[in-house]
Amino acid sequence: MAFSPDGRRIISGSGDNTLKLWDSESGQELASLTGHSGRVRAVAFRPDGRWIVSGSGDRTLKLWDSESGQELASLIGHFGWVRAVAFSPDGRRIVSGSDDQTLLVWDTETQQIVARFAAESTIHDVAVSGQTIAAGDALGNVHFLTLENDS
Repeated sequence: MAFSPDGRRIISGSGDNTLKLWDSESGQELASLTGHSGRVRAVAFRPDGRWIVSGSGDRTLKLWDSESGQELASLIGHFGWVRAVAFSPDGRRIVSGSDDQTLLVWDTETQQIVARFAAESTIHDVAVSGQTIAAGDALGNVHFLTLENDS
């Protein structure tokens, strides 16, 4: 579950394979986003609020337009459930963690994997601040990685 950057909306993932967009003030459901074939395990808003990324038990990430609810892209690269997703602060990268014991970094423009990190267990959580990625795994380890600056 995640708040939009302006705090007006909430996105949640569900066991019925959908994402739900909610009005944070009224609690009213604004949209139901369908497209995953597995439980939606992780969701995040892009820092500008324009896109949502979701990770699922179907081993994919999906990019969504946060206004229309339209699916923009399906990102395929994990071999296990996707349990964690986050955008970089500039919105140019997505970081995902999975049961396949990998952390992947995706380019949002090309939807391609630009970096891969192998852990010793399932990646449960990811967060990005500046150029730093923090990833927590099932063994209780926290891994700190640096996003490459390609500008």
